[in-house]
Amino acid sequence: HVQLVESGGGLVQPGGSLRLSCAASGAGYRPTTMGWFRQAPGMEREGVAAISASGVSTNYADSVKGRFTISRLKDANILHLQMNGLKPDDSAMYYCAAWNTGPYLSLDPSSYRDWGQGTQVTVS
Repeated sequence: HVQLVESGGGLVQPGGSLRLSCAASGAGYRPTTMGWFRQAPGMEREGVAAISASGVSTNYADSVKGRFTISRLKDANILHLQMNGLKPDDSAMYYCAAWNTGPYLSLDPSSYRDWGQGTQVTVS
């Protein structure tokens, strides 16, 4: 399995920006589809964005299209999520996930095997 550690969360005003990072490590790591997910209190975990192993292909939830950008550093085990135009509805715990076993660039949390502990994003 892969170990994933998120960072970059915090408190930001509406309209502001944050950049989340996820560092992957472990003997089981190799380039694979990765994704960002979020879960607000009392809500189901939902997919935000996914990126292919090469970093060329991406998939976004409709709610974040045009505002969020997922990226990964080639040959580095780092995943990013640039979040612009943040809204109060974006407040949630954000998780990084790896090893998609479902459809290509899936945004279904059940498709992913490995998860980080999360980083809190609060927009207020």
